[in-house]
Amino acid sequence: MTRKIADCRRFPSETNCTLTIAGEEDEVVRAASEHAVSVHMHQDGPELREQIRKSLEDEKVAT
Repeated sequence: MTRKIADCRRFPSETNCTLTIAGEEDEVVRAASEHAVSVHMHQDGPELREQIRKSLEDEKVAT
């Protein structure tokens, strides 16, 4: 199974956040949503989770 990545560096923020979260898709969406609410003051809800899900990238595996 391909792991997914959410990387805060892809989005401008006042805190210049550098957090990267990797794991199975549902795990990453959950953790990234919690991070977005607690650190970036976003409102939690289905819209936030869908935006996060759409922004996920596949983890690149070194060969």
